[in-house]
Amino acid sequence: MTQADTPPPGEKGSVTASLPRSRVALLFTVMLVTAAGNTAMQSVMPSIGTALKVHDFWISLAYTWSALLWMLCAPFWARRSDRRGRKAMMALGLTGFISSFGLCGLALWFGLQGYLGALGTLLLFAACRSLYGGFGSAAPPAVQAYVASRTSRAERTQSLSLISSSFGLGTVLGPALAPLLIVPGLGLVSPFFAFTLIAVVVLIALRLRLPDDAPAYAARGEVLAAPFSANSDSRMREEGSDADDGALPPEVPDLKWTDRRIRPWLVAGLLGGHAQAMVMGIVGFLILDRLGLRATPMAGAGPTGLVLMAGAIATLLAQWGIIPLWKLGPRASSLWGVSLAAMGVALLAIAQDLHAITLGTSIACLGFGLFRPGFTAGASLAVSRAEQGQSAGIVASVNGAAYILAPAIGVWLYGHSSWIGFAVIELLCLAVLAVGIKGLGRDEDLLSQR
Repeated sequence: MTQADTPPPGEKGSVTASLPRSRVALLFTVMLVTAAGNTAMQSVMPSIGTALKVHDFWISLAYTWSALLWMLCAPFWARRSDRRGRKAMMALGLTGFISSFGLCGLALWFGLQGYLGALGTLLLFAACRSLYGGFGSAAPPAVQAYVASRTSRAERTQSLSLISSSFGLGTVLGPALAPLLIVPGLGLVSPFFAFTLIAVVVLIALRLRLPDDAPAYAARGEVLAAPFSANSDSRMREEGSDADDGALPPEVPDLKWTDRRIRPWLVAGLLGGHAQAMVMGIVGFLILDRLGLRATPMAGAGPTGLVLMAGAIATLLAQWGIIPLWKLGPRASSLWGVSLAAMGVALLAIAQDLHAITLGTSIACLGFGLFRPGFTAGASLAVSRAEQGQSAGIVASVNGAAYILAPAIGVWLYGHSSWIGFAVIELLCLAVLAVGIKGLGRDEDLLSQR
């Protein structure tokens, strides 16, 4: 183990102890800045698209390409983190975010200033956005694997829930901060450059404050403080605590998507992810239709922001409050979550005013806020510590896959018939319940595995 990874005085040498708060805060910030940046971007892109006279469909297509790259690249970076270390992959992911956001902002600024035509601006934006899908996807699985390999099985659901909640907080902060970041001269692209600078600061903090992790120990159980130190104890490994034998074998076998240990979790995650993506794709158009704002779409920005922020707060309530308070395991969190989501979608289908739409969206987001950490932790607990990086990469890939076509399909179905759109979402939720009841491992079994 490297000297940089030696715990400070007073910390236990085992990774099964809780992570230091300073490290948790830094990992949380890494995830937060990317989430807030992306939601800030989404809040200004409709106005930018209107100014460029670009149809919404083509803006969505640019996001689709990035999501596809995310799905393809996340497992690769996760496997690479087993060899290069988690910190290196987090830094690569932040660098991808910084490059993508800065160049996207520059491309859109050129378009808005008339230096590029609408088509050229959109193509350049899509190319720059691909940097986030291709390289930004290195950070989340590295963060997840870092946490998973340094917490006990019993702590893992709550720890991963805390890290995952950074995305929920980001979805609140992004749209709230975006209007405040707009400055003269840069106009609507100001949030792009603001979050680029914020991410640079986070990258510097990551480089300076997070200890280097030795790849030989990155995904195994017991990480000793240092050879022959006072915190070392060879009996820990002999007692079969939650650890492996201290060093990775020369090669860890590739974890397949079809592996029977994680297959039910991946199927549930893919189905539930598609349901969530379709809901979030539809809700903005639903607000315009149900509130009679189609003729004045700019008037829908306020109600849409309110509804999305209420949903994000409900997600935080699930991940910061319900999961740790009730100590929900992965299976319970997943099944209760998707059940609540189905109830929220049903209310959303019949909602006719802002109050009902907000309530339905909040209940659905509360459910998905329980479901996603449960699915993530279940896939993590189903495999060994040596496979945490690969598991994290596959989970990130599943999450990205849900956003390739599902939002567009949801909007397309909703455009034909709102009842068909919501019925498909309900069927997806029911499918998750069917898969979960039959195939997901019991929480007691997952937490007792060695």
